[in-house]
Amino acid sequence: MTELMNRLAALAQCTDGDGLTRLFLSPAHQRAAALVKSWMEQAGLTAHIDAIGNVVGDNGVPGPKLILGSHIDTVRNAGWYDGNYGVLAAIEALARCQSLPFGVEVIAFGDEEGVRFPTTLAGSRAIAGTFDHKTLIGRDAAGTTMSEALQAFGGDPNLIITEARNPADVLGYIELHIEQGPVLEANNLPAGIVTAIAGASRYVVTITGAAGHAGTVPMAMRRDALTTAAEFFLAVEATARAHPHTVATVGAVTVKPGAPNSIPGEVTFTIDLRAPEDSTRHAAAAAIQAAFTRIAAARHQTFTITQTHNAPATACAPWLQSQLAAALKTHNIPPFHLPSGAGHDAMALASLCPVAMLFIRCAGGISHTPAESITAEDAETGVQILISFLQNFRPEPKNV
Repeated sequence: MTELMNRLAALAQCTDGDGLTRLFLSPAHQRAAALVKSWMEQAGLTAHIDAIGNVVGDNGVPGPKLILGSHIDTVRNAGWYDGNYGVLAAIEALARCQSLPFGVEVIAFGDEEGVRFPTTLAGSRAIAGTFDHKTLIGRDAAGTTMSEALQAFGGDPNLIITEARNPADVLGYIELHIEQGPVLEANNLPAGIVTAIAGASRYVVTITGAAGHAGTVPMAMRRDALTTAAEFFLAVEATARAHPHTVATVGAVTVKPGAPNSIPGEVTFTIDLRAPEDSTRHAAAAAIQAAFTRIAAARHQTFTITQTHNAPATACAPWLQSQLAAALKTHNIPPFHLPSGAGHDAMALASLCPVAMLFIRCAGGISHTPAESITAEDAETGVQILISFLQNFRPEPKNV
């Protein structure tokens, strides 16, 4: 338990700025990858850094492999546990049960957050065989392409294609991760089983009203785009509340002209809409657009809505969920199921093999900030659950 928390603290020192900022293919990522590789080797794994910058450890047992993993890149000014915990917990679990009768790989993915380049999940997509080579020309804020950064890191853009796994050689994928939400804490549980990773849609909405002088246009004659936007925002919130397990966020707003003495004539804002079932998400999106149409007509204004992102929901394999439930029961923890509103590497791996996730409680549900926190006891509980899962793991019947 102390060793795991000490390693998480040591990994947090691999940063390129104040706090913890470790972006894909950065010097901090390179230092972190070397450190994780050394810990894999100490756990008895054969380890290397692959062509896309993932750190891969193998227990050496021939035949199809179960993949364990998460990511070691971070957002800017991050917490210590998002992604990092899942990687180090997997290494710790394998260090304690080295006589497994099946092959296991631990993979520390390098690009889950998608902060540096205009793409995300590059490492897990490479393993899944769905990496888009066009993303190699994408540039970071300094103008460096992903291809250039990868070569400086020691990777090889030409060999990324060789990292793709054959589905016949993979038994499944298991990812431990902090919950990043408050549900487990609210239910006084250290761990929970993920049912699905929410699909996500993002939109940009522009409302067009009529700008004017704040002192001279009577209230009854105004076409104020900002007050219309306020009704739109409330419609987004109300629609999400009316659809099960759906969340919707208006995250960025731009107002024009943006002066204290001017009536807003145009408002542009974003919507992030997520649900664990695509049918629910699509229904919510349709209801939001219908509400916007009613509101705009009543207020004599127009709007446009453009979808900028669409990611389908990822269902976790029931048979893997059942085996995780059995592992929880071994430790007298009642199996609790919940969806994930955040995206994870498991989304990319789902095109390769069955996937499952185990969430670990985090304090206050806080994540992506330095205040992110888990207890040493919960961290150890996650390792113990994973060990029980591994010791009793049975492949899906078709793979036997």
